[in-house]
Amino acid sequence: MIDLNLESVGLQNRASARVISVYHSPMFHRRHFLVLAVGLLGAMGCSEKSSPTSKAPVLRVGMDLSYPPFEMQDASGRPDGVSVRLAEALAAHLGRTLQVVPMDFSGLVPALKTGNIDLILSSMTATDERRESIDFSKPYAFTGLALLVSKNSAIQSIQDLNQAGRTITAKAATTGETWAIHHLPNAKRVVFEDQTACVLEVAQGRADAFIYDQLSIYKYATENKNTTRGLLKPFVEESWAIGIAKGHEALLSQVNAFLDDFRKQDGFSKLGDLYLKDEKKFLEAAGVPFILR
Repeated sequence: MIDLNLESVGLQNRASARVISVYHSPMFHRRHFLVLAVGLLGAMGCSEKSSPTSKAPVLRVGMDLSYPPFEMQDASGRPDGVSVRLAEALAAHLGRTLQVVPMDFSGLVPALKTGNIDLILSSMTATDERRESIDFSKPYAFTGLALLVSKNSAIQSIQDLNQAGRTITAKAATTGETWAIHHLPNAKRVVFEDQTACVLEVAQGRADAFIYDQLSIYKYATENKNTTRGLLKPFVEESWAIGIAKGHEALLSQVNAFLDDFRKQDGFSKLGDLYLKDEKKFLEAAGVPFILR
């Protein structure tokens, strides 16, 4: 059972809230982090019987910490976001200490295959192509690809992009890049490791469109409303899942059991309230189910 009572957070959960990261900051405010990390773990993933033991191996979870509010760093440089809180709850459920291993998104699958990390929890779409090399848990988020275009652009749909003279941008190793390769052969592709560079290409008129997930497009269009607009109706639907190396069926079963329990305890809805309150309201108003479910 996962304790989801946000009002009843106990300091006895500090041990299982411990997060190891390569990020260290001399300006780190320990009290602030303990309140945040301990509070959320007590709320969403910790019980006395699941506290880490000295014999339990560290759970190394790979993330690209450049995708707020899912994977990011706080003001002190510590890992933060929806996926970090979910990883903390998972580690507590497994009785293991969490180590967040930051890296570029394109390096996550290779790191998992070589055994440098145990899991990928980084808003990764469970595609058939990726399933050829790694396994995935049950999905925990459901979204789709959308477009960020110039505010004054005549582009109205993905069909308007597959022609000579069009330039599209995408983040490296994402489903947006893959979709463009297979479905937009006539357009020029410009790929970056950082999605904010993709947004800048559109905002400054160097690219006609940025292909990315629906919630991020909504966020970037809102932040850059003087220069861009979002075509938010997904032209491709997709789901996110936790990546696990092939041959680790026991861990896969444990992760799926955790997700089932977390879902039953309304954990995903609570994460949405913490990190995606405005987006949740936007989707509900549009009659679209919330992404985390």
